[in-house]
Amino acid sequence: MLGKPVDPEELSHRHGEYLVKFARRVLEHYFKEGRPPTPPANVNPLLKRPGAVFVTIETYYGEGKRELRGCIGVTRPVKPLIEAVIDSTLNSAFNDPRFPPMEEYELDQVTFEVSVLSDYEYLGDTPGERRGNILIGRDGLVVERPPYAGLLLPSVPVDEVWDRTTFLSETCIKAGLWPDCWLDKATRVYRFRARVWREKYPMGPVEYRSLRDEYHAKLIKLGIKPDLFEEAL
Repeated sequence: MLGKPVDPEELSHRHGEYLVKFARRVLEHYFKEGRPPTPPANVNPLLKRPGAVFVTIETYYGEGKRELRGCIGVTRPVKPLIEAVIDSTLNSAFNDPRFPPMEEYELDQVTFEVSVLSDYEYLGDTPGERRGNILIGRDGLVVERPPYAGLLLPSVPVDEVWDRTTFLSETCIKAGLWPDCWLDKATRVYRFRARVWREKYPMGPVEYRSLRDEYHAKLIKLGIKPDLFEEAL
């Protein structure tokens, strides 16, 4: 492993912007040349360190209207972050089993989003610890009960406006398990942090997603007071 793994808090907006634009270039290169690009030699040294990352591709239908087109990642820092972005971009475009492989004409219809992940933290053994140690808009979740495992990014409960219990249950379902498997001590539950950047629209400027702010704004739009809602979870 080349150096210490990248923590998302080390990344500036410039890093995030670069990774999102690079993800698009990866796919443009693949359609043009029929092969993945080689990692750029002059990339920032931070991006050469091992990193965990997901690339999300969404079809864009206008402001606030996006539909998932592919989302796959490298869940642990086993290779340089820049190489993990290449792999994740190609897998999201061509190997997500939920969707047919992307075609070149779609490039000007989709947006790219990059989520850089932290290491996992164990949430505790009791249901109270597991619920209480989650902060929506900061944390993603991993559920493991070998041979089953599932991961949901921090953006998912924000996009879906879930509470913590729903987030735990949906992660269990993602793992192919029953919804309340998180109540069982034999199921291992972890959290991780992520920083997320995405194109505002296809080929447009890159924005940093403040997931906590997005979550609170959605709750307020629904007529829910965020502080009271989160305290009651």
